[in-house]
Amino acid sequence: MYTYQRRYAGPLQAVILDLAGTCVDFGSLAPIQAFQALFAAEGVAITQAEAREPMGKEKREHIEALLAMPRIAEAWLAVKGFAPTTEKVDQMYRDFVQYQLAAIRQNNRVIPGLDDLVSYCDEENIDIGVNTGYSREMIAELLPTLAEQGFKPLSVVCATDVPAGRPFPWMALKNAKDLAVSCVQACVKVDDTAVGIEEGLNAGMWTVAVAVSGNQVGLSQQDWLALSEAEQQAKRIAAHQALSQSGAHYVIDSVQELPEVLEEIGFRLAGAEQP
Repeated sequence: MYTYQRRYAGPLQAVILDLAGTCVDFGSLAPIQAFQALFAAEGVAITQAEAREPMGKEKREHIEALLAMPRIAEAWLAVKGFAPTTEKVDQMYRDFVQYQLAAIRQNNRVIPGLDDLVSYCDEENIDIGVNTGYSREMIAELLPTLAEQGFKPLSVVCATDVPAGRPFPWMALKNAKDLAVSCVQACVKVDDTAVGIEEGLNAGMWTVAVAVSGNQVGLSQQDWLALSEAEQQAKRIAAHQALSQSGAHYVIDSVQELPEVLEEIGFRLAGAEQP
């Protein structure tokens, strides 16, 4: 008795990139600045490490995740004397949008290597989409700025466009639908957070984690370059190890290395390998 499997062996059709920390805003600084400003305004200071822990989630969910952290919950009660209600979270989200818009304006430069990635994808007929935990309102000013820098993705999906954000697969699948790909095995999801990699895996796609330019290291490009070679290597190894545990098929420093990885995935697909 025999069983047979159907396997895609065609070319790569689409690359789906996260925004902050992956293709724009080296260090993924804008969300952190906004979350810290939001909680400081409420009289409850949070650390960068705390602000980064739920990164990749839709931003209202991110606020809820922060409020649920034991240390923050205790500090909140000490300052406020009451647990945050749904109405309070709604108000904090509205306030957050303004902090986020201001932070995005200050952190809107594309990450080095993105232009080479765009050129490679153009040459190989690979479409580019992006998805993000930002809302439409938050990226309204960012997309024209990216276009001025030569980055014009064919599909843009926000967490607020789908029933649920990461780790659910809906954003990546909507990108795939927008780009009219024939099967998810022909797609690569690239993200700087574990929850973003989980999104890609749940969508049945190849996944590439970005370790240095994003949330895992969390430094601006200037601060990263100011580190000694030994300090960079220590942070690089720690970030790679952390993201390897997400189940990503590949872990790279930044999108600068992505064309080489896409070429390898193309060879693997030609041999009928599946993600």
